[in-house]
Amino acid sequence: MASTDLTNMKEDQSRDGQETTSKVNKVSHDYNNLILSLPRENGCETQYMYFFHGFWCPSTLIQSVNSFQNNFHAKDSDIVVASIPKSGTTWLKGLAYAIVNRQHFTSLENNHPLLLFNPHELVPQFEVNLYGDKDGPLPQIDVSNMTEPRLFGTHMPFPSLPKSVKESNCKIIYICRNPFDTFVSYWIFINKIRLRKSLTELTLEESFERYCKGICLFGPFWDNMLGYLKESIERPDRVLFLKYEDLKEDVNFHTKRIAEFVGIPFTQEEENNGVIENIIKLCSFESMKEIEGNQSGTISGDIEKEFYFRKGEIGDWANYLSSSMVEKLSKVMEEKLNGSSLSFKVCA
Repeated sequence: MASTDLTNMKEDQSRDGQETTSKVNKVSHDYNNLILSLPRENGCETQYMYFFHGFWCPSTLIQSVNSFQNNFHAKDSDIVVASIPKSGTTWLKGLAYAIVNRQHFTSLENNHPLLLFNPHELVPQFEVNLYGDKDGPLPQIDVSNMTEPRLFGTHMPFPSLPKSVKESNCKIIYICRNPFDTFVSYWIFINKIRLRKSLTELTLEESFERYCKGICLFGPFWDNMLGYLKESIERPDRVLFLKYEDLKEDVNFHTKRIAEFVGIPFTQEEENNGVIENIIKLCSFESMKEIEGNQSGTISGDIEKEFYFRKGEIGDWANYLSSSMVEKLSKVMEEKLNGSSLSFKVCA
């Protein structure tokens, strides 16, 4: 090769390298400017949380949320499990996975994935597992090759979901929980993560004040719930709205309801053969907590699987909140949920 050709090649490579570096620097510059422009509050599992696209989240999720919103292409057959954190997400993901895949795993013995993996591993979260911790618009999982119906999870409010999700005919199953129990579960969960990161624990009082102001992961909690409630009323064929307390009270009824909603109702033969009861048992809090796969290892790199299984009880908040706290959060709920059909028990 002539020396002139070699010189030209080196110059081209140099220009390409400079252009790549320039693009990376621009992305970093734009991202930093975006972060600086957002409302900021003291964080929970991270130092700060930012108000982005209508909800609070750490800076580490902003890029992945952007990628998800701009690049995900929903299919009409997709099924999305949505919730505010600590509202029964793990349970609902397990139920949804078992219901949708029951034809592939007719036996609930040792070969069932839920006996080997945490539900969050089987139903990936858009903003964490698919687009999190990765530069660029491509998801970490090849969603195009996922078996249909594809199952996903999200904590994002309905108005913040990508247009492709909101405008498709995919099914969304949303679960909410009494904000009293949600707060206590959230506070304990966050402190476990903070301790693992060698961070100082958050006091109950400071966390509670933030929560009442709506400053919590993917909150305000009332906006998160009301957005999906509104859509479930306007399009009941697209959004199924569940309450954790109702699911606990009659899990058999709501398991059948979920199956019908996603278009895979249980047959009479399945009911007679105890398929519904087997799924309920497999996905119960007690069963999932005892599974070896949930007693060790992490999810998303830094969250211990065992953190997802504490008590699963209704009303445990009464062991933590003072009467003045109960009064304050009750007033917040009365104000924010006023005019909706959504209500929760607020007495111990």
